Amino acid sequence: MAAYNKTDLERRMAGSIDALHHDLQGLRTGRASTSLLDPVQIEVYGARMPINQIATVSVPEPRMISVQVWDKTNVGPVDKAIRAAGLGLNPIVDGQTLRLPIPELTEERRKELAKLASKYAEGARIAARNVRRDGMDTLKADEKKGEISEDERKRHETDVQKLTDKTIADIDSLASSKEKEILGK
Repeated sequence: MAAYNKTDLERRMAGSIDALHHDLQGLRTGRASTSLLDPVQIEVYGARMPINQIATVSVPEPRMISVQVWDKTNVGPVDKAIRAAGLGLNPIVDGQTLRLPIPELTEERRKELAKLASKYAEGARIAARNVRRDGMDTLKADEKKGEISEDERKRHETDVQKLTDKTIADIDSLASSKEKEILGK
């Protein structure tokens, strides 16, 4: 039986768009939001974990995020991960609490956020291309096993490429609209 599954490829392509959408939601243009820290992954207990699994994240003020770390041994790794995430946030450590003042959106900060949005979009494009590669490899393997003909493989490859082109166009559209929102255009 042929291993090629168009529905699975469509689901995985949609997953790359969903992941990008989730990452872009974390890029806010001026107000504090707990979703700003969604992309932050912390290396603790021998695994990478999202911040909400090792700390309580809240917004006590419109321009401040508070991160209450549950285990005091994780304060350092959380601080390091937030700084390394490229969000332009500099935590202020106060015991087991990290305060993250949200900086004013200067032109420089807007450009940083737009760059970060582009980086997220490129990651989503790469994910979509990896799904395409997997689909193409599966089709070639199916043809080699004699489960599909060369014509069927070529027809399916055309479908996979069309799906990839549509997914990348959607990614570009999402990234472009977010960059416009960030840059205030």
